[in-house]
Amino acid sequence: MPMNKPEHLPVLDAADQVLVDGVVARQLRPLAKTITLIESQREDHKARSRHVLEALLPHTGGAMRVGISGVPGVGKSTFIEALGLYLIEQGLRVAVLAVDPSSSLTGGSILGDKTRMELLSQNPAAFIRPSPSAGSLGGVAEKTRETMLVCEAAGFDVIIIETVGVGQSETAVAGMSDIFCLLQLPNAGDDLQAIKKGIMEIADLIVINKADIDAGAAMRAKSQMKTALHMLRPASPNWTVPVLTLSALQKQGIADFWTAVTDYRKAMQASGEFEAKRRHQALAWMWDLIDAGLRSHFRGHAQVKHELPGLARAVEEGTTTPSAAAMRLLGYVEKDAD
Repeated sequence: MPMNKPEHLPVLDAADQVLVDGVVARQLRPLAKTITLIESQREDHKARSRHVLEALLPHTGGAMRVGISGVPGVGKSTFIEALGLYLIEQGLRVAVLAVDPSSSLTGGSILGDKTRMELLSQNPAAFIRPSPSAGSLGGVAEKTRETMLVCEAAGFDVIIIETVGVGQSETAVAGMSDIFCLLQLPNAGDDLQAIKKGIMEIADLIVINKADIDAGAAMRAKSQMKTALHMLRPASPNWTVPVLTLSALQKQGIADFWTAVTDYRKAMQASGEFEAKRRHQALAWMWDLIDAGLRSHFRGHAQVKHELPGLARAVEEGTTTPSAAAMRLLGYVEKDAD
């Protein structure tokens, strides 16, 4: 389902037009260069990337967007590689957007997903793009949404978004995917513990991976998950969240997983929820960008930058309240707006 064509397409310079033409022609080098441009923090690159994305917009929207989350050690990379290879065997092209956690001390990131998905990364029908989380919340990188659109414009049929896998906060991927899949381990906790996890409430599909290690434990986990789901309000009246067991390492259950994904898409399209979900996600993305822009504008304000260190020390020392400091800083911006 491609996006509607913008009323006024931007006029691109020659270099950016080459990128757009290359992406639409499904060339990997222009695709990678476009994503690098989008991820750049340079102001001139930000302006260029907006124009490039707008030019690519008519070619987006046709892929199935699959979000994958789960705790470290659950086997996300092994599962994604097995799924990607299976989809390629079905004649589909697959892009994987893998987000690695950045160090809170150095800011660095390993970006080792191409190594963990060696077979998939070597397949010409696949594209794997690791990106650092760089402090972004929700388990995704700051530019994951934009990167997803570029991959769609490059003609990929399935976009798989792998989160960093750091805990319960990584729910932002649900706001940019068509289906959100949660991977669990056998013996990961009882059903009451599962209910406490807010991530359970937004999952469209739950998978118990590594079932080959202990089939009995996997079946018990499946039963517990089903019990937990009955105690939660379903996100859609037209979909009952399935709980599957599989072994990504042994390539067992992958076909059943993809059948569940296609069943979900059919059910959501029949009810109209599929398109409605994408519309709501696009609107939420706009507000996220507005919030980010306002924060950037605030921190870049000359008087705010001048006063912020002193006020921050005063708050730490207890000589002024956080609310008083905040209102003073905001007042500088509001004064300019008047």
